[in-house]
Amino acid sequence: MNLFYYPAACSLADHIALIEAGLPYKLLSIDRERKTEDGRDFLALNPKGYIPALEMNDGTILTENQVILAYIAEQSGKLLPDDSILRWQTFEALAFMSSEIHGAYSPFFKDFPEAEKLRARDKIKKAFAILSDQMDDKVFLVSNEITIADCYLFWILMVAPKSGVDLPENLRNCLTRMKAMPSVIRALAEEGLG
Repeated sequence: MNLFYYPAACSLADHIALIEAGLPYKLLSIDRERKTEDGRDFLALNPKGYIPALEMNDGTILTENQVILAYIAEQSGKLLPDDSILRWQTFEALAFMSSEIHGAYSPFFKDFPEAEKLRARDKIKKAFAILSDQMDDKVFLVSNEITIADCYLFWILMVAPKSGVDLPENLRNCLTRMKAMPSVIRALAEEGLG
C-alpha cells in the first residue's frame, strides 16, 4: 500500500495507524505542484486533490481519514474494540473530530479574518471539552486500548497550538503519552518531524 501524505498533515493519523496495525506500506509525499514522490500526477490518482489517500496494490484509491482508518483496522484486525458499543463510539469519535475540529482548523492554516478565527476557537474549545469529558480518566479516548480514533486524536491535539486553544489536562496528558509511543515516534521520524 502507498500512503500519500504531506509531513505533519492529517495523513499522519493514517501513518500512525499503519504502524500500529503492522501493515506494510510505502510513504509517498506530494509536492506543491501535486506531483507524487514517484513522479505521478496526484490529481489523476485522486481528483479531490487532498490527502490522505491510500493506494492499494491493485491501484484502488481510498480517500477520507475515517474511511482509510477503518480500512486499516479491518485489514489488520487491530485498532477497533471487539465490544460492539465501543466500536461504534470509536467511529462516533472519528466523525466528531473530523466535522467539529478538523474543519474548524481551516482559519489557522489560511489567511482568514480574525472574526473567523474567534468563531473557530470557540468551536474548538467546546469540542475539546466534549472529548475531555468522553475520555474522562481512560488512557485513550474510547477505552484503555488504542483505537483508530486515537491515531486521529494525536494529529488533532498536535495541531491545537496553531488555534491558540489550550487543551484540557487529560487531553494534554494523552498527547504527551502518545508522543512517547514507538508508532508515533517512528511516524514523526519517517515524515522528517523527529
